[in-house]
Amino acid sequence: MVEEAPILPKKGRGAVRNESGRYEKFARIAVSDGWDRVSEDEFPDENRPRTEIRTDSSRSIVSHNDSPDIPFSSSINPYKGCEHGCIYCFARPTHAYLGLSPGLDFETKIFAKPDAAQLLDKTFRGRNYKPSVIAMGANTDPYQPAERSLRITRAVLEVLERFGHPVGIVTKSALVTRDIDILARLAKRRLVAVSLSVTTLDRDLARVMEPRASTPPRRLEAIRQLSEAGIPTGVMAAPMIPALNDTELEAILQAAAEAGATSAGYVLLRLPLEIKDLFADWLEAHRPDRAKHVLSLVRDTRGGALYTAEFGKRMRGDGPYAELIGQRFRAAVKRLGLNRDRWALDLSQFKVPPPQTGQLSLF
Repeated sequence: MVEEAPILPKKGRGAVRNESGRYEKFARIAVSDGWDRVSEDEFPDENRPRTEIRTDSSRSIVSHNDSPDIPFSSSINPYKGCEHGCIYCFARPTHAYLGLSPGLDFETKIFAKPDAAQLLDKTFRGRNYKPSVIAMGANTDPYQPAERSLRITRAVLEVLERFGHPVGIVTKSALVTRDIDILARLAKRRLVAVSLSVTTLDRDLARVMEPRASTPPRRLEAIRQLSEAGIPTGVMAAPMIPALNDTELEAILQAAAEAGATSAGYVLLRLPLEIKDLFADWLEAHRPDRAKHVLSLVRDTRGGALYTAEFGKRMRGDGPYAELIGQRFRAAVKRLGLNRDRWALDLSQFKVPPPQTGQLSLF
């Protein structure tokens, strides 16, 4: 007899399940026949999903949006999918467009864009291109593990520097410090701002909630290194999850400020589309004692639902509990002296350089 879930979580992965995406003709549903309860150490190859890097063949690299509650209109994502495996990641549903699961597929089947720098160079040379601040890390992390060897993000930064184009970066990875040389040069020209996302200071919670992201201490150290290099650096306490990590809000902001962060932001937990079920499964697997309470409070911040996509509310939520988090954030920011000076990136330096052909211009 086949027994329905619970399915045991995979070591080093965020999602507990790998159900089919919403566009698939047939649904793939995980059930337990007992084999998933065998120790991973006995059958490591069978029980640990491997990361697979695939090539993305998109012919464009800059994405555009007109959302009124997002502070940028252009973004670059060197990767689709993210090996960090953050269970709450609002980008997970995008894997359904690829015929894959927003669950384990999202964090194990990564699509890299090796031509990103060349495509960006071509975009900037377009006759009708008008510069606006480009965001990196708005969807998937530009410094996820694959970047260590593929160096796609670094190549993109080199193009941005060559054209004098401003960029804002958000990441959970200490790997960003590898590129301090470029980032420091961009900072001197007011062409970059970096934010580290710090969701919790609890290493045990971080290990299961965002299993392959840098540990909280390493993210704080990255803030310190970036700040000391003269790079404007902030912290994103995001997402704040009721009854799970929201009690840490002030501690996160204080630790980041002490490390050198000068700006801060927060986002309330968002659970669109498939993420609702993925997050509920994760709670049952890792925090069963508080699963119902967490989801109940999430509903209190979303008008009784687990998610609402209404502009102006989707990032901050609604209701007394959501307002309390906002009040606490504003009070902590004021006390710590954060967000006093907004770092305005300079759009005036954008200039198309000669093509890198190796051939000198005739004139």
